[in-house]
Amino acid sequence: MSRIGKMPVIIPAGVEFKLSDDNTVTVKGPKGTLSRKLPDDMNIAVEAGQIVVSRPNDLKRMKAFHGLTRMLIFNMVEGVTNGFSKTLEIVGTGYRAAKNGDKLVLSLGYSHPVEMDDPKGVTSTCETPTRIVVAGIDKEAVGQYAADIRSKRPPEPYKGKGVKYQGEYIIRKAGKAGKK
Repeated sequence: MSRIGKMPVIIPAGVEFKLSDDNTVTVKGPKGTLSRKLPDDMNIAVEAGQIVVSRPNDLKRMKAFHGLTRMLIFNMVEGVTNGFSKTLEIVGTGYRAAKNGDKLVLSLGYSHPVEMDDPKGVTSTCETPTRIVVAGIDKEAVGQYAADIRSKRPPEPYKGKGVKYQGEYIIRKAGKAGKK
């Protein structure tokens, strides 16, 4: 049995969990509401303030969906209670970020500034000109927006310039060897 899938998801105080007939889960909490359609084959039940996910059989596909379904529900509950955030760092001379209303404006060494609109449900803030914090209640949306920002100028291996996640280790390469 899946070690992740068999763990119950505890419903914290102030969180409302609703399950419809077609396995659509709605979680409402202090930070907002999330809704998602989950695989029809998974059995989802609420028992004594906990959400329990079980699978109908031991087919490989069901085993894969078991842990996935449990983690999707867990991330929804975690998102409406605490939220998620990712921090990005900008490394490089002249590289910087700024907020202009709900737009994120990045200066990344191109001939033009890169402007990005915040997606629905996700906010980005610039703590400093070289640090961006992406936050929201949907883990998938936060991660995707952070990846989109990083993709505008990924870190390069020679000088490490570009947009990277906080704590990300960049494998560096040696430059050209000079003549002797």
